[in-house]
Amino acid sequence: MPTFEQQLSNYAELAVKVGVNIQPDQHLFISASTDAVEFVRLVTEKAYDAGARQVIVDFSDDVISRLRFEKAPADSFSEFPEWKVMEREQLGAKGAAFMSIMSQSPDLLQGIDPSRISESQKSSGIALDKFRQDMQADKFSWTVIAAPSKAWAAKVFPELPAEEQVPALWDAIFKAVRANTENPVQSWIDHDKTLHEKVDYLNEKRYKKLHYRAPGTDLIVDLPAGHLWCGAGSLNEKGHAFMANMPTEEVFTVPHKDGVNGYVSSTKPLSYGGNIIDNFKITFEDGRVTDISAEQGEEVIKRLIDTDEGAKRLGEVALVPHASPISQSNVLFYNTLFDENASNHFALGSAYAFCLEGGKTMAREDLEKHGLNQSITHVDFMVGSEDMDIDGVNEDGTTEAVFRKGNWAF
Repeated sequence: MPTFEQQLSNYAELAVKVGVNIQPDQHLFISASTDAVEFVRLVTEKAYDAGARQVIVDFSDDVISRLRFEKAPADSFSEFPEWKVMEREQLGAKGAAFMSIMSQSPDLLQGIDPSRISESQKSSGIALDKFRQDMQADKFSWTVIAAPSKAWAAKVFPELPAEEQVPALWDAIFKAVRANTENPVQSWIDHDKTLHEKVDYLNEKRYKKLHYRAPGTDLIVDLPAGHLWCGAGSLNEKGHAFMANMPTEEVFTVPHKDGVNGYVSSTKPLSYGGNIIDNFKITFEDGRVTDISAEQGEEVIKRLIDTDEGAKRLGEVALVPHASPISQSNVLFYNTLFDENASNHFALGSAYAFCLEGGKTMAREDLEKHGLNQSITHVDFMVGSEDMDIDGVNEDGTTEAVFRKGNWAF
């Protein structure tokens, strides 16, 4: 077993060489929490070793973020700094790579007025809309990874002594991203190949619909003509490979924005806006949410779907077997980056343009004509379980098993 230091070094190297795949003379923009400062320094060193021209770091701090939501004027949450928008858009135009290192406490904004949270989410979504569109069209390389904070580790491992919680979360992360293997880069190459075997099968099938059945779920999802299943690695505009999420165990595509009917129930808590949303059920008719309820965080999720019209529709369909390594670890991360890779999931909000034939170069209006949803938000939520069956529906109405008892049926 590699030492902690070796695994940490492996992880930083994976983030740089597989995640964003830094090219010589390329800029790297890192968003991170002050909780992860030591790891950010290691990633920065690896990036310069790989030939980065400049590493730019945008730090946030949970305490300062909480203080703003507690004490700032209510009308300030409708503002988003223009310079932050310009920075990202200009770097994106230069072909920079973007890395987000998540560490936020899942309960950071518990007890905060939900209207403040929703207004903040909406203002940032509107301001960064163009940047997000470019990102979802793979104009540049980007990746999302994570590093522990004390508060997050305490949420995941409350049964452990305080001094053991952060090491335990590091260990779980290392396993999830394959940093604990002898040759992590080769492990990811092999994993990418395995996921693409599922992608190739589904792209050959070209199902017209998917029918989901499980306790609390009976949902039919139409897939638009020309949809593409994707998974693991992507290619940016210059043809360079990158891994948008580390870890990743999913293959995914786009639903038709007007073709979702039935109801679906969550199977894992959703960490959103510094709050936990749990045990929720969503009903759809002709693609649009018609009813939503939750045992915890109901007001937060209702405000989420009111972000804009597109937030009331689905933008992503993702398949993850119950037998995935993250699911089998039996660790509930309270972090979508990990929990979505332990479960079939959907996303409310915007669709990925690259999941449609020719979509990367289409204008927004053309994407909509093909049935892709548009929104300033994109929020994944988990619905899979060991009891879920999914059928693929062909053009002639015949069905084929895609998932049985939570796992691949082919």
